[in-house]
Amino acid sequence: MLVTLRDLFQQLVNQEQLNFLLTNRIPRRSLTIFMGWFSKIENPFVRNLSIGLWRRFADIRLDEAKKSRFTSLHDCFIRELKPGLRPVDPNAQILTSPCDGIVGACGAINGVQMFQAKGFPYTLMDLIGDADVVERYRDGNYVTIRITSSMYHRFHAPLDCRVQQVNYISGDTWNVNPIALKRVENLFCKNERAVIHARHTDSGEEVLLVAVAAVLVASIRLHFLDVLLHLRFRGPNLMRCEASFKKGQEMGWFQHGSTIIVFAPKGFTVCDNIADGTPLSMGQPLMRLPE
Repeated sequence: MLVTLRDLFQQLVNQEQLNFLLTNRIPRRSLTIFMGWFSKIENPFVRNLSIGLWRRFADIRLDEAKKSRFTSLHDCFIRELKPGLRPVDPNAQILTSPCDGIVGACGAINGVQMFQAKGFPYTLMDLIGDADVVERYRDGNYVTIRITSSMYHRFHAPLDCRVQQVNYISGDTWNVNPIALKRVENLFCKNERAVIHARHTDSGEEVLLVAVAAVLVASIRLHFLDVLLHLRFRGPNLMRCEASFKKGQEMGWFQHGSTIIVFAPKGFTVCDNIADGTPLSMGQPLMRLPE
């Protein structure tokens, strides 16, 4: 039986040590900045070659994309979907998944401690850096959603909400795949990230969306801010804003794959369909709001 190039590549990247070395023991920041520039080149040859190589090594569902032709690799990364492909749970008591992805970890927050992977804890304070916010989420719940490079990269409001504050925390660009999460302590707390405060329009309950960038990404676009958050952004770190969203409405995107961690205060409950390794589509039930 002939082994395809994709099969061979998959066999290589599935070897944990090799995968870790290839995606982390590299000049991460320099390569990420280069990729940000390269992916926006609109030359047809560069575009076609880049997208062709990407499709050879990843299972990309471009048939779901709103348009069939792209101006660049970046344009393909941040593609929109055809209308109606991601139905949003209409139940007002349900907080939905903000993105497509795979559940990496979930459950109750033990005081202020969670897990990025088995045996690798981290704390809310290390991740967020604001003692007042940390106390509001003590003993709450969380769900970590990993967006792989081949997935849809836009994220959406998990409930009807207002966003009045975003905290930007600069950092590194470690890979956020399971292999790295089992090897690098406090990985999410090392990487660049944006903490989005979303307050429920009716109840006033607040949830946090922590968008964590990663190698070859490190660029987060939020529609309600007039700046692009990336490795060369120098502040301000605390940004006030005023934006309202209906559940399922688009909030922004990553330029590649990455992770969103959803935090909810005590009283919310994680839905029964959520468990480690569960694949998710944007709009599916994630947590239930307090009665």
